[in-house]
Amino acid sequence: MTRYLHTMIRVTDAEETVRFFELIGLRETRRFSNEKGRFTLIFLAAPGQEDAEVELTYNWPAEDGSAETYTGGRNFGHLAFRVENIYETCQRLADAGVTINRPPRDGHMAFVRTPDGISIELLQEGHLEPAEPWASMPNVGSW
Repeated sequence: MTRYLHTMIRVTDAEETVRFFELIGLRETRRFSNEKGRFTLIFLAAPGQEDAEVELTYNWPAEDGSAETYTGGRNFGHLAFRVENIYETCQRLADAGVTINRPPRDGHMAFVRTPDGISIELLQEGHLEPAEPWASMPNVGSW
């Protein structure tokens, strides 16, 4: 039997990325730091779905103080999350300064990006009718 465990993404600012995922509704389930390996692992999950986690890997800055950078963010595709109300979720993200790259014009699907450029697909649980201001919003950037 195969069971999905988690998706790992590398991040440059662990706390900023945790705050981003909290806006979608995920919560931190556990955190592990390895002094010798100079990294921190942070696991997040949607309430009630703790067996399907997102693992954030934060590699500590080098001894000289320089930090790793990651570009692209889309080389593996995207993470997808089903949400209870896509309009409320997108509004909460927008209010926090997150760009809605692909607005939920159809009431069903939207795309945003994490602080490190990872593409996140939001899918509506059930069906919502198209509604303004979302229905008229253009795409912004890539998603």
